[in-house]
Amino acid sequence: MTAHQDGTGASGRSGSPLILALPKGRILKALRPVLSRTGIEPAPDCLDESSRRLRFPTSDPNLDVVRVRSFDVATFVAYGGAHVGVCGADVLMEFDYPDIYAPLDLGLGGCRISVARLVSVVDDPAAGQSRLRVATKYPTIARRHFASRAINAEIVHLNGAMELAPALDLASVIVDLVDTGSTLRANGLHETETIAHVTSRLIVNRVALKTRPEEIGALIDRFRAALTEETPA
Repeated sequence: MTAHQDGTGASGRSGSPLILALPKGRILKALRPVLSRTGIEPAPDCLDESSRRLRFPTSDPNLDVVRVRSFDVATFVAYGGAHVGVCGADVLMEFDYPDIYAPLDLGLGGCRISVARLVSVVDDPAAGQSRLRVATKYPTIARRHFASRAINAEIVHLNGAMELAPALDLASVIVDLVDTGSTLRANGLHETETIAHVTSRLIVNRVALKTRPEEIGALIDRFRAALTEETPA
C-alpha cells in the first residue's frame, strides 16, 4: 500500500506544518505577487535559483514551502509528500492522479500543448497513417490525442530539445509545451494543432483535505481571495 493510499506521509501528520509544493522556474516567480496577497512570504532564498535548499519556512508558522521540478509537484502532492501544490494543467493531464483535487485555476503561465512539424513538410505526416513517431515528454497526452484520430503514436521520450527531433529524423512530429512559438520558428517548425490550453492550478491531496479540512480549506480560501485582488502597482 502506497503513502497516497493509506494517508501516511505529510498528509497523515496532523499538527505538523502544511507543506506547499511550488515549481522551480518562471511559474515560481509569477507566483510571488499571488503569495504576497495571500499573506504567505517564503524565506528570501526560496526565489533564488542558486539556493541549494529545497524546503523553506514562510511567514506563516503553520506552512512550509518545498521547491521541486514542475513535473514533480503533482507526484509530491499525490503521494502525500506535500498537502497542497501549484502545477500546470499539462502535468495533471499527463499523470491524471486520482488522489489530486484541483480547486483553483490560478491563471498563471498561460501556454498550450501543441503538435508541431517541420515547415518544409507540406503534407500532414499523420494523414492516412495508422502509426506515427512522436517526440515528446508527454507520452500519455500524445498517445491519447493521436488515438482519437485512430493513429498509434510511437513515442520517442525526450525531456528537452524536442525541436531537434524532426530535422534529425527521430520523429515526424513533436508534442510540446508552446508559449510564444519562437523556439519552434528558430528551429524550422510550426504548430499544426493545439491539443490543450494550459495554466497553473492549485492542487490538493484528497486524503489531506479529509484529515485537515479546516487548515487546507482556509489556505484555498486565501488563494481564492488573492486572485480577486488587483496586483499592487
